[in-house]
Parts: sequence; C-alpha cells; structure tokens
Amino acid sequence: MIQLRALEPDFWRAPSAHNTQPWTLTYTGGEAAVGWDPARALPISDPTGRDLRLSMGAFVECCLIVCADAGLDVGFRPDPGPLRVGFLHPAGHRYETPFTTADIRARRATHSEFRAGRLPDEVAGALEGTRRLPCRDLADLLHTADLHEFGNREVSRQLRAWLRLTRRQRRRFVGGLGDRTLTLTKLEAIGLRASLALFPALRRLGLPRVLAGASRGLLDDDGDALVLVGPAEEEVEQGRLAMRHALTLSGLGYTTHPLSQVIECEATRRKLADRLDVADPRTLLYVVRVGRRGAPAPAKLDHP
Repeated sequence: MIQLRALEPDFWRAPSAHNTQPWTLTYTGGEAAVGWDPARALPISDPTGRDLRLSMGAFVECCLIVCADAGLDVGFRPDPGPLRVGFLHPAGHRYETPFTTADIRARRATHSEFRAGRLPDEVAGALEGTRRLPCRDLADLLHTADLHEFGNREVSRQLRAWLRLTRRQRRRFVGGLGDRTLTLTKLEAIGLRASLALFPALRRLGLPRVLAGASRGLLDDDGDALVLVGPAEEEVEQGRLAMRHALTLSGLGYTTHPLSQVIECEATRRKLADRLDVADPRTLLYVVRVGRRGAPAPAKLDHP
C-alpha cells in the first residue's frame, strides 16, 4: 500500500464540514486504516457525528476513485473502531467507477450566488436517494436554523475557530473556511472577523439576528435544493454516495452550496421531514443548494 502515499494530495480533496479535513491514513500490515483526528471533529455543531461520518465516506470514495485511475486494485472494508471507519486494502479487481482524478480536481462548491434555474428532471432523477424541492421552500427554515446557530455561543465559538480570514491564519492552519472560499470581500471578511470576536458583547444587542438575516435572500430564486435521505446507521456509505452525486453534478456544470444548518437544528429538521413526507427526521443526511456555476470558486469547501 506504499503506492498510496504518493496519491494522498488528491485523496485530501474530499469535502468535509467546515473544511476540517479530519481524515487520517495509517499504513500497517499491507493495509491503510482510514480514521480521523478528533481535534478536527466538530463536537458542538455535529454532536452525533453525522457530518463526520459523511465526510469520511466522501474521503473513502475519493481514495477509491484516485486509486482506480492510477491503475491500482484497491478496495475498502468497513470495520468501525476507535477513531476508525475501516481499511483500504489490496483487492482482486479495480474499483469500478465512471469518475477520474481529473473529475475530483475539477469539483467545485461555493457560497457565491448561482445562476438561477431548475435542475432538469433527468438529472435530478438520476441522483439516488435525493429529494428535490424549490429553493424558496427552504428559505424560512434556513433563516430559523441560522438564527438558532448564530444564537448558540458554543457553536459560534467553534465556527470562529475554523475561519481563516487573514493571510497569517491561512499560512498557519491546514483546512478551515477562508475568505476566498466564502467569497467574501476584504471588507466583509474584516466585518465578520470583528463580529465574531466581539460576539459575547454583541449577542445581547442582536448580532445573531443580523447574521441570520444575511441569508434571507440566499434562496430567493427559482433554483433547486437537494436533500439526501438514507439510513442513519449507514452514514459512511451515504457519504460515498454523496461524493458520487457531487462529481456527477460537477461534470454537468453544476456546483453546490451546503445548507446543513437546516438539519443540524432539530426544529427545522422535523419541519423539513414533514414537508418531504419523511417519517424519520434522522434519515435526512444533508441539504445542498444546486445551481450552474457563476464565477470560479476554490476547489474545496465543507459538505458533500
């Protein structure tokens, strides 16, 4: 498995919540244990580990695609353990996939404005396990979820820890959400950094409501949102599926904007399940807005 080390830069292109890049590879006994660094988990905003396991699944899928494109016969064996989801191992055949390393490098996700337009029925229908709904149908839930998120002091502190809004922070830390990734102007980055730094004092003056209000127009178009619905106990496999969906959309010229706060807030998660006629809200695994690419965006961002 020593050949995998040279491929790791492309493995690391997998998406993760807040771009934390939590994954680790430990080579031993002819295999590579796929695990995560607990210092790169998000225990406050992701207490059940849903986002973490989805991210690990996306990472596994990236590994398998890159290995297959490099001509290596590598498989994945699920084997959950302490800080581990399974093993990459020598396989008797190559992983079958329509995707390549070039597809992984070309994938884009962005927080910028999208070109308006609905997904063609044939595209939406081909994305296994997803439910589609108009963006406008999510607008009220997104505002409520943002208000809940920004109103939580611990969640805001965790977000602040993963923001990379200065050149010094970008040089010092690996991963995280930078101003260019979030498509912020220099002035907007300064404002966000100052607001979060003064959060304890400004919280009583209504800062959470101001920050939540910034997303009010985000879904005010005729675009589509996709919700992945699947078994809650199979989140790693569902993360692999989400990665394939992201690559499919990217190859067709679409990009995504994660809206996970809608299902991280229990109240909005239940309401979304009701709107989709889903009996168990726990099976709602991720939410993304989908649209045609506008201006070029950085190659890495948070959700699948």
